[in-house]
Amino acid sequence: MLTKTQFHPPSADEPLCVSGRGLEILNDPWLNKGTSFSAEERTTLGLCGLLPPHVSDIEEQEQRVMENYRRKSDPLEKFIFLCSLHDRNVTLFYRVLLDNLMEMTPIIYTPTVGFACQNFGHIYRRNRGMYLSLHDKGHIPEVLANWPSDDVDIIVISDGSRILGLGDLGANGMGIPIGKLALYVAGAGLHPWRTLPILLDVGTNNEELLNDPLYLGITHQRITKKEFYEIADEFVEAATKRWPHVLIQWEDFTNDKAFPLLERYRHKVLSFNDDIQGTGAVALAGLLGAMRIKQETLADQRIVFFGAGSAAIGIADMICAGMVEESGLTLEEARQRFWLLDSQGLVTRQRTPGLQEHKLPYARDEAEAVSLHEVVRRVKPTALIGVSGQPGTFDEKVIREMHEHCSQPIVFALSNPTVKSECTARDVYHWTRGNAIFASGSPFDPVRVGGKVLVPGQGNNMFIFPGVGLGAVACGAKKITDGMFFTAAKTLAHMVTEGELQTGTVYPDLSKIRQISLAIATAVCRQAYEEDLATYEEPEDIREYVRDCMYHPQYRPYEPD
Repeated sequence: MLTKTQFHPPSADEPLCVSGRGLEILNDPWLNKGTSFSAEERTTLGLCGLLPPHVSDIEEQEQRVMENYRRKSDPLEKFIFLCSLHDRNVTLFYRVLLDNLMEMTPIIYTPTVGFACQNFGHIYRRNRGMYLSLHDKGHIPEVLANWPSDDVDIIVISDGSRILGLGDLGANGMGIPIGKLALYVAGAGLHPWRTLPILLDVGTNNEELLNDPLYLGITHQRITKKEFYEIADEFVEAATKRWPHVLIQWEDFTNDKAFPLLERYRHKVLSFNDDIQGTGAVALAGLLGAMRIKQETLADQRIVFFGAGSAAIGIADMICAGMVEESGLTLEEARQRFWLLDSQGLVTRQRTPGLQEHKLPYARDEAEAVSLHEVVRRVKPTALIGVSGQPGTFDEKVIREMHEHCSQPIVFALSNPTVKSECTARDVYHWTRGNAIFASGSPFDPVRVGGKVLVPGQGNNMFIFPGVGLGAVACGAKKITDGMFFTAAKTLAHMVTEGELQTGTVYPDLSKIRQISLAIATAVCRQAYEEDLATYEEPEDIREYVRDCMYHPQYRPYEPD
């Protein structure tokens, strides 16, 4: 049994011993405090004359950063500016991000991160994280040994094969692991030094990138599945050998790899897939909020999915679990309340054999249908969930048809980034005369309809994955279960206030993300102890223990080693 103190980040008052001096310190983003070095530190660390004489506190530095940040109007330029800040001063970057999270989340993650990934090779400045390529096969342990930190709590890894709704971006997909881990630090207080973004570069089938002279990845078509899993196995073995308690988050893999990767490792190592499990939990939380508005139960709903990939199945599975717990339905009875459409139309048993395995549990035993409008007319759904990456597919005809048979239709257009959203909040609210309950993957502004201001909910996975990750790491969980995600969803749903529900929103204010993550992490820890999956000693007060584990970006006093 490990002691609970092993996870605690260093205290802000604990001096940091440094062996370097002068410019060596100023050029290290993990050590650099810029103008905040005290007069004593400047003398003892050889910094005199290398900085302006005025000593700034971190609040003054933040004021300077925000003044320059807000001069920029282009979101991509703001993204580059924040990357440059991280490259020179990690502590200040996270202080600025945490204090301005609502303003900056759309920049460091959706929707701007999508554009940043598309332009990754053109805006590249300085390395963050690691790249494992197919050329490293057979040598991955030696490559991972090059990472300087012996304490890594969480790895986010992607092969760039399905970035948001943008498709195969190859090595450009590195922006996603980097962005996710920035949200882990800001949203849940994971220590930045103990996080590691990884891009698994096994080629790309994107011809535009292959012909781009500034593309930084391997100019090779994607490898076969057999070789891919050989590399994946080698990575998992090497990573868990070097960091035995590390959490591995699989991110933005195509459906043909996302489900197998999850099943291959979920019972062997501490790991999860955010696109499947995290998306499922955040969507369930939103639906539970909608049930509070409508005063209905999950079992009352007829749910149509436009899209049948990893996100759709993750959401459907999680809602099914909610129906089973809430209403006592069998799993098969719950699944009968779902209709899924893919690129060929309604998923039915008539399309077997040949139907992808992950779709089989939701295949309908009924006549085929090609169009979404046809399915909506036939099913008369109460909820419509978009995870297709096909913008504009929830058109006026579809929404009005749905509203004709449902007084308060639930419309979740969850595809990212904003340009991929199945519809806009404004359109849905106007087409339903303000009666729809709307949520989206990327943010939309509030809309005034009939004298009332309606606030679209953002089904942001950031509500879920930071808290789940913090909870799993804080208790030393052996694995992450679906029960932990279900607990996280219920915890999130309960944090929506009555006042927020009255505005039509089904998610709490994202500015409270640290309180939300603390609540979810505490619930996940309790679940792990109840399931006997925790390896650290159970603290007397789990909530206070988790709170103490959270990193806060503050400068520590320095002294020479």
